Amino acid sequence: MTARTTTSSHGHRRAKWAVPAALIALSLIPVIAGAARLSELTGGAPVTAQNARFFGSPIPVITHIVTVTVYSLLGAFQFVPTLRRGRRSWHRMAGRVLVPAGLLAALSGLWMSMFYALPEGDGDALLVLRLIFGSAMVASIILGLFAIRRRDYATHGAWMTRAYAIALGAGTQALVILSWMLVAGPTNEATRAMLMGASWVMNLAVAEYVIRRRARMTGQASRPASRIPKPETTTAGHPSVP
Repeated sequence: MTARTTTSSHGHRRAKWAVPAALIALSLIPVIAGAARLSELTGGAPVTAQNARFFGSPIPVITHIVTVTVYSLLGAFQFVPTLRRGRRSWHRMAGRVLVPAGLLAALSGLWMSMFYALPEGDGDALLVLRLIFGSAMVASIILGLFAIRRRDYATHGAWMTRAYAIALGAGTQALVILSWMLVAGPTNEATRAMLMGASWVMNLAVAEYVIRRRARMTGQASRPASRIPKPETTTAGHPSVP
């Protein structure tokens, strides 16, 4: 009995950490790419047509790389229930880091979209999508802040989940575009915009599923246990026999 309970406990613990592990794995794609770009900027790499815009204005891209790395990796741990519920102080401390990191990541991304020259392969459609989803990430974080000030924890969690889903778009986009290229070959401007937009939508769809599942579980946990009807008794106080 003890061995079975211990095995079940270990399995439950592994399941709790499976989600953040998967999120970190997805985050590693843009994190590694960002680290390579940061090394390029700080290591005296030659200026080319592909990186000239970054060398010409390095502060936004450096800000974006650093804050996205912090936001995506640290944010994954907010999906561990024991850290989110059982250790409120940890959740609050992480939130104080994640909120400014997320806002800086989104705002620097918006700045680069508006003021950097479009790289080859991008187009106006992708620019519009970046502006839409970047603005949506900023709005989600701000709405999450308003909700926590009202102590509306469910709404706070929902908006922060949506913001994180948007931030992880780069990881999903890399996988989707790579899969497309393996099957159909190189992308053009229209296809690239479609695939990147679809990746953001997929992430948000998963986020909405998580939000609704969390709401259902919270609702079930908050319901009072059904009362077991007491057996009818006779005038003598003994249970009646049907």
